[in-house]
Amino acid sequence: MENGALVISLDFELLWGVFDKVDWKEKKEYFQNTKKVIPEILQLFEKYEIQCTWATVGMLFNENWDEWNHNIPEILPDYENDKLSAYKYGKSIQNKGTEELCFAPELIKLITESPGQEIGTHTYSHYYCLEPGQNIKSFHTDLQKSKHLAESFGIELKSLVFPRNQYNLDYLEVCREMGLETVRTNPDVWYWENTQENSFQRKIFRTGDAYIGLNNKSYTDVPEIAPGISGQKASRLLRPNSGRNFLDRVRIKRIQSEMSSAAKNNEVYHLWWHPHNFGGKPEKNLLELKVILEHFKTCQNKFGFQSLNMAGINQTAVGNDE
Repeated sequence: MENGALVISLDFELLWGVFDKVDWKEKKEYFQNTKKVIPEILQLFEKYEIQCTWATVGMLFNENWDEWNHNIPEILPDYENDKLSAYKYGKSIQNKGTEELCFAPELIKLITESPGQEIGTHTYSHYYCLEPGQNIKSFHTDLQKSKHLAESFGIELKSLVFPRNQYNLDYLEVCREMGLETVRTNPDVWYWENTQENSFQRKIFRTGDAYIGLNNKSYTDVPEIAPGISGQKASRLLRPNSGRNFLDRVRIKRIQSEMSSAAKNNEVYHLWWHPHNFGGKPEKNLLELKVILEHFKTCQNKFGFQSLNMAGINQTAVGNDE
């Protein structure tokens, strides 16, 4: 790659990403804030000429519960842990008040109309690819539903992010069959392996890494990890503002330092988060994002650092190989 690049991917989920961990009644304002903050993120991206991949849970394409019920696939994942099923959960919370937490077709349209933005997939049902009970047939059906709904919006899906980073090598052939070309993979460090087994030790190391450590998260290689599918390693999770001013400054400075290192060395730096991470303190999180994007501009002016979404970096990598 002639110049390095910042890649941003967002796991766009709303309630579907955390329904097994939260009570929706306590999170209404949080997700309302999330829906308000997405247009503001898009405005910042446009101002700083930032491309981004929005890995979108397919259920968000639905307008309401009637449409959601109509779109339930024929084959469902049969998780051993019932609490992980988006279908069982969805059937249990259907009322007018929950629709704004579970559906966002108007925001998907806004994203598609914004310059440099790519809609990718986060599977249809926030599908857990490493949980006991899932299998290749139900995964195939799930991705097929996502592809169908995206096409009804005029969207061709090219990029995938595995929910909860449960990267499953066995499913890459299904991704290729569905027309996908690239997936986000986990960082090459032990505490990002086996993400379904979130041990206390792994969580401690992941948290600590947000504040201290080497500038070794960027890379030059976007390898083919299966026929027709490339893998893009995540570099850094942008954690939300904690309200602890000193720690938050250290966290942002770490990202700036890693980005500078990537820009100097013509490497890729892949930043990711969930839009709902901004739901708790929207103003502070937007301010931090602005600081990060200002630093990107500095790197761009000084080193020719680029902004590319996942499809864009994949095209660049493939072009370099030919």
